[in-house]
Amino acid sequence: MARRGKPKGRPISGWVILDKPKGLGSTDAVSKLKWLYFAQKAGHAGTLDPLASGMLPIAFGDATKTVPYVMDGQKVYRFTVRWGAETATDDTEGPVLRASDLRPEQAAIEQVMHAYRGEISQVPPQYSAIKIDGERAYDLARGGESVEIAARGVTIHRLDIVSMPDAQTTIFEAECGKGTYVRALARDMGRDLGCFGHVIDLRRLSVGAFDEADMVTLEELEAAADEGRETLGEEAVTAGARARVVDFTPLDDYLLDASEALGELYEVSLSDEQSARVLSGNPVLLRGRDAPAFCDEAFATGLGRLIAIGTIEQGSFHPRRVFGGR
Repeated sequence: MARRGKPKGRPISGWVILDKPKGLGSTDAVSKLKWLYFAQKAGHAGTLDPLASGMLPIAFGDATKTVPYVMDGQKVYRFTVRWGAETATDDTEGPVLRASDLRPEQAAIEQVMHAYRGEISQVPPQYSAIKIDGERAYDLARGGESVEIAARGVTIHRLDIVSMPDAQTTIFEAECGKGTYVRALARDMGRDLGCFGHVIDLRRLSVGAFDEADMVTLEELEAAADEGRETLGEEAVTAGARARVVDFTPLDDYLLDASEALGELYEVSLSDEQSARVLSGNPVLLRGRDAPAFCDEAFATGLGRLIAIGTIEQGSFHPRRVFGGR
């Protein structure tokens, strides 16, 4: 029987909140950062199309266990709609399907927008990652198939007009829940207005507990990697591919603790002794008059980092998922 090799890379844990540039796919972005950080494990919270820019939260190591909490969080998008044409992809990549000479006034747009706030029913774009009989909708669409995608409920908490640069375009900002497609929002508003429309620019500003202040650019990360190389000296850098970065301190300065993803949960602060017990999978009694007796979901921090996610029952914290435990 073949022996399993030692995992390749560093066993780091944490989040890097990438300001993804246009033209870079989400999977490629994760691969790039995994390579830069020489990380054993990485994943992202919420795909961004290559044509979109902005926040792409990327988790390393144990922090990948908190990805669902980020994906379930609210997201804020700023997007620009060009009126007068509906495309096959609902953005600039696809051919025009329908066109109109009509251009809407702001008052007409504001009137239509009321129907797109709150809980609404939305049909995802044909070119989306929705699975149809095990196949991605965009793969079927690219193969020439016309697929029926069922409408689903989504929640739009806020939808505002930011500006109208000209008669052709309107810039919006939307705060929405999981599963909302901004491209479908532009498509449907265009149909209601009778002028059609598609997205020409899309930027994600926040995801869950993360906001714009947390974002770091790829250029900043590459500069941090270069700083780590510079500490080695030219001879060491040219010695081999894996020697490209040995001092990861400049890169690791951009790592956020896994607990940063759990901003909406109750936090339990543990002593070193309590942390050791929880890391071994044992419950601990919470002390202090403000400690809750019951909580459906909470997270515990100690030893300077996230320790566990669990429940509080009869004044004791019971770990369900341990981070970095034995």
